Amino acid sequence: MLEWPEKVTIKEVGPRDGLQNEPVEVPLQDKVAWIDLLSEAGYSYIEFSSFVHPKWIPQLKDAKEVAEMISRKKGITYAALVPNRRGLESAIDTDVDEVSVFMSASDTHNKKNINKSIEETYPVLKEVVQEAKLEGKSVRGYVSTVFGCPYEGAIATDQVARVSECLLEMGIDELSLGDTIGVANPRQVDQALSEWKQWLPFDKLAMHFHNTRGMALSNVLVSMQHNITTFDAALGGLGGCPYAKGASGNLATDDLVHMLHQMGIETGIDEEKLKEAAIYIQRVLNKALPSHQMQVINKERV
Repeated sequence: MLEWPEKVTIKEVGPRDGLQNEPVEVPLQDKVAWIDLLSEAGYSYIEFSSFVHPKWIPQLKDAKEVAEMISRKKGITYAALVPNRRGLESAIDTDVDEVSVFMSASDTHNKKNINKSIEETYPVLKEVVQEAKLEGKSVRGYVSTVFGCPYEGAIATDQVARVSECLLEMGIDELSLGDTIGVANPRQVDQALSEWKQWLPFDKLAMHFHNTRGMALSNVLVSMQHNITTFDAALGGLGGCPYAKGASGNLATDDLVHMLHQMGIETGIDEEKLKEAAIYIQRVLNKALPSHQMQVINKERV
């Protein structure tokens, strides 16, 4: 008999990682209303936006306004992505609960995404981490393309470990490892996690899967066998990477919650309220969300 965790933490990244790749800009009022619906669904963590320059991600140019207008609920960490010290200053001004820094395990993807090499990125992020800590904020670190890069192909596990260790040494509180283009398979995840155990503290580890080839849930199951119990997901399967051609949406929160609940694993998330939030953003975007749960719901509503 396989052993499963009693509880899993799901971190909702839809308002940031989900909307940043949408071809249309969601109106401010709709973003705020959607995040408020998510806040009622039982999450402990919502990544609401990114304080990047509007030129790079215009869909999230209203991060400051979103932060000021959402109804923050006690017990929820409201987080935002920051690329540099300037972005951090804007985030701090809005009293964000947690800041996230990001880089790639692939040098080519890092240059496409951040316009810097991996080595050039370290001092920028170190400054952000240190300043955030001085402000009393927790810090999360994202590492992208840990299982494969659209430009370089497969990424060596020791390369991922080196980048991750540098972030951990800076003082981040949690490390999220991302399958940015959704190329990982369960055996690969098992092998990689077995190797990463030599270097990385799994109690600080989260996994961030994309469902490009339909293997995100399978990869979650393998990760849980390695005692990982924190996963990023986006409601309805929204998202992708604007700098990774062909990368489809994130692991769908609603599919993940449904699977875990069917397995008797607690998430703290209310499926009915999740459904309300999914139907709302689907209407705003004027397109069917790709998650399996929404496909069922949409058929029932016809």
